[in-house]
Amino acid sequence: MARIVFDLDGTLIDSAPDIRRVANGVLAGVGAEKLSLEETVSFIGDGAGVFVHRMRAARGIPDADHEAMHAAFLDGYADAHDLTTPYPGAVAALELLRERGHRLAICTNKPAGPARAILEHLDLLAHFEALIGGDSLPQRKPDPAPLRAAAEVLGGEDAVLYVGDSEVDAATAQAAGLPFALFSGGYRKTEIATIPHTVTFDNHADLPALLCGMLA
Repeated sequence: MARIVFDLDGTLIDSAPDIRRVANGVLAGVGAEKLSLEETVSFIGDGAGVFVHRMRAARGIPDADHEAMHAAFLDGYADAHDLTTPYPGAVAALELLRERGHRLAICTNKPAGPARAILEHLDLLAHFEALIGGDSLPQRKPDPAPLRAAAEVLGGEDAVLYVGDSEVDAATAQAAGLPFALFSGGYRKTEIATIPHTVTFDNHADLPALLCGMLA
């Protein structure tokens, strides 16, 4: 058995279309050009505040507007789930892992409220015994503290594995000294070969067997 901690956006769910919709609503409010989906994906991974900073920088919006834009973004983000879908095979993989006795948690830089709301909307929240968001602790990934906190909430002495999709997730796993499974189809910015990982997977249907192999 294992304690398996998952990143959320780009790992279990494709949420970029909803994030883009919220971001473009905020940009429209200040008369700025909309983000493309590609831009949106490139800004995801370090939390809502960093996303808004990158969005402003891309549109030349001054720092003085950050607080108001960040607040507007979080307001829209709270229930942004209409365009979000789980990746193919992700739900079945979670179900199988739980059937096999593994304990599951979420560690994401997404704020905890929106993360919980989207998991509830997708009927996935019951799979997870712990959820650590980007505002749950003073630290955010790639600091290892959130990942360690998620594992500690699960409790016990079972091995801990981390599953994510990005450079930030890989750095978090490295900092925590934990094995890392990298999803190749998420929101990474660089080639897989440049990202430290234990295993990589293209299809969530393969994940349960891969994780079992990591425990061998």
